[in-house]
Amino acid sequence: MGKPKKEPKIKRKTYIDTWRFLFQIGAFIAILVNPFLNYYFHVKVIQGWYQSIAFGHLWFVSPLEGIEALLITKIIYMPWIIGMTLPIIVALLLGRVFCSWICPINFFYEIMDRVHKKISKRSYYKRKPLFTLPRWILWVALVGELMLAMIVGKPIFVFLSPPGLVGREIMMAVFFHTLALEGIIVLIVLTTYLISQRFFCQYLCPLGALLAFIGAKRRLIIVQDMNTCHQCGFCDRACPWGIYPSRGEAEGIYCTNCGSCVAVCPFNARKFVFVGFTPSSEKLKLEKVPSGRQ
Repeated sequence: MGKPKKEPKIKRKTYIDTWRFLFQIGAFIAILVNPFLNYYFHVKVIQGWYQSIAFGHLWFVSPLEGIEALLITKIIYMPWIIGMTLPIIVALLLGRVFCSWICPINFFYEIMDRVHKKISKRSYYKRKPLFTLPRWILWVALVGELMLAMIVGKPIFVFLSPPGLVGREIMMAVFFHTLALEGIIVLIVLTTYLISQRFFCQYLCPLGALLAFIGAKRRLIIVQDMNTCHQCGFCDRACPWGIYPSRGEAEGIYCTNCGSCVAVCPFNARKFVFVGFTPSSEKLKLEKVPSGRQ
């Protein structure tokens, strides 16, 4: 085996990783501050948390939470339908961006990544997972969760969703000065980071699976400029989601559009493109890479 490639000096034209992290911070602060505003100042501009949240009279519902409710009650409740509309539209256009740009679990994971990057003094952090599972396990998690919810007649993910539990634990701490026992699920999920960087997200999150399914034909994709790409493989080594952008998998169903491969590319050979809105000159320049393994 040859020596690993030395990391080239990266001259970015984009700071997508920084913007993503700032967006995650903003989303987390909104959930963190909201209970204090409600409890101490009676300001109720924002209500709820990641799964079901309202800004004034504008209410948003997690698509998985809404589908669970519809399957269990067998009632078409219009507020649920309306609440799911915007998240579904976002997933249709932008893909699984909730997972990489908003979800608090990934936010905590990214903090861990950044700590490791500081320690290693590298522009990215990627380590070999202890083990991997077949990717179709993610779909088993989604189908299994929905079937279990129908069998027990309870919205399982509403009560035990790790992203939702983060907001709920903050609310419990502020309003009741205690923590709920189910919050230990969040700690268990975070410890899976020791197995791989996004183990829970890659294989076990039913919400992530549903958003990936909805965004399978998303309009926003990451494409590779074959004229400037040097096939160095740094995009593969930088992706924390276990996919291989160099094989075209950044255009596939498992990509979360986090932009890590865009940010780390030393040759600026990757970029976000809205399919159907790309100028003709760019279309001639950007080529799709044959998809890798699924």
